[in-house]
Amino acid sequence: MGSRVFEIAESAEPAMLLKRGLLALLFTMLTALGAHIAIPLPPDGVPMTLQTLVVLLSALSLGPRLGMASMALYVIVGMIGAGVFAGGEKGILAILGQTGGYLIGFIACQPVVACIARRREGSVRGWAAMIVAVLAGEAVIFGLGVPWLAVVNQFGLARALEGGFYPFIPGMIIKSALAVLIGRMAAPLSSRYVW
Repeated sequence: MGSRVFEIAESAEPAMLLKRGLLALLFTMLTALGAHIAIPLPPDGVPMTLQTLVVLLSALSLGPRLGMASMALYVIVGMIGAGVFAGGEKGILAILGQTGGYLIGFIACQPVVACIARRREGSVRGWAAMIVAVLAGEAVIFGLGVPWLAVVNQFGLARALEGGFYPFIPGMIIKSALAVLIGRMAAPLSSRYVW
């Protein structure tokens, strides 16, 4: 009996790895799709997209390592020439351009969000932890994106906040609220696949 249980557990491992890989790939593709719904905002034309919603959901659904892998894959695919960034941009110049810090933030926020929102075994913490997790993720994204914007455009941090943060606050609030709601609803489904 014991050996039978071991065989079942052993045979389930490749299937679980496949499911985890497919989920990571799904979030990579959803992030790319979210980039194509882009509205450039004045004064610098940094686009508002649906990407941050997907990025936050990736961390909430996949956990820190798989979430990072998914977002890293997204960035790598764009760097090697697929037009997956906002406005169809692609290549290494997109990473070195004014939105590069936000893209790096997509990867960097994954462990922050996941570790605040989820327990080690994968179960979701309460509403307060989910809200803090999502806001912390946004802080990482903008915390990398805004200074990068300032450096690339060679202007001060106050000016970068005007073009790279303040116009995004309404959308950030809406996307953060949606991420918390969807993340809570999807938690029972995703808890088996994280970590």
